[in-house]
Amino acid sequence: MEPAGIIHLKLKEDSMKLLFKQRLFSWFDSYDIYDEQGNTLYVVKGQLSWGHCLKIYDSGGREVGTVQERIFTMLPKFEMYLGTAYAGCISKEFTFFKPRYNIDCNGWQVEGDFFEWDYRVLDRGAVCVAQVSKQLLNWTDTYVIDVKNPEDALCALMLVLAIDAEKCSRK
Repeated sequence: MEPAGIIHLKLKEDSMKLLFKQRLFSWFDSYDIYDEQGNTLYVVKGQLSWGHCLKIYDSGGREVGTVQERIFTMLPKFEMYLGTAYAGCISKEFTFFKPRYNIDCNGWQVEGDFFEWDYRVLDRGAVCVAQVSKQLLNWTDTYVIDVKNPEDALCALMLVLAIDAEKCSRK
């Protein structure tokens, strides 16, 4: 128990950067997710299925999430699971020029330039939850995900995986 009158100030907001790198040689979509120090935080492995199915494993090899494409829908739709619990979904909206997505996860929305892969994930109050940017001149897809709250890292990662899978399906 602390003495009365002591005030704790949070001088810097906790944030983390994830480096998202697609593996060069793999039969299915496979990605390695690193922290700023180069430590592996997550490994993503594509599964054989109808539509995209991406399983996310932590550094200890435990399955922590899944991004599953729903087939037989008018526009692409991906469901996200934290462990086995449904966390939300992301679906592509019908637009002519700039891709837009409807997100049902944590009250988040995505805004930005999807063609250049620079976009922000915002909460209901329009506060930035994560910022995503694609690094150019790499052999494989490489993104930097700057997450403001480390507790949101896995959900932000799942959104990036779903958007990347949708973009790959279009090509």
